[in-house]
Amino acid sequence: MLQITPTVFIPDAELSERFIRAPGPGGQNVNKVASAVQLRFDAARSSALPEDVRRRLVQLAGRRADQDGVITIEAHRFRERERNREDARERLAGLIRQALHRPKRRIATKPTRASRERRLQTKQVQSRRKQQRRRPVDD
Repeated sequence: MLQITPTVFIPDAELSERFIRAPGPGGQNVNKVASAVQLRFDAARSSALPEDVRRRLVQLAGRRADQDGVITIEAHRFRERERNREDARERLAGLIRQALHRPKRRIATKPTRASRERRLQTKQVQSRRKQQRRRPVDD
């Protein structure tokens, strides 16, 4: 079971792990030992998360999520399989924690009169500055 918060957890049945060979340098064992892990979580069909959290999670995952809403996290930071496994699980938990926070709705506001006047004033100053840089026109 992957504990996200005290009230939210993901059952192990919804997670699948596959161990693969890690890319990059690794010495004599790089071509023999499958120490990297691919953690897959079907966020779109998960019963452990509410619908709005699932939508935000797939959106936050970006290119780590496929079209079906399956999130794949690869971990190959460490040389040991178990540490990579824990790293992948912690990264998934962090992503889910981020999706649990509902973003605040933006309240549309209008610029104040003073800010509009300041904006126009700076535009006039910039215009005068550029006019002074021009060559004089001969008549």
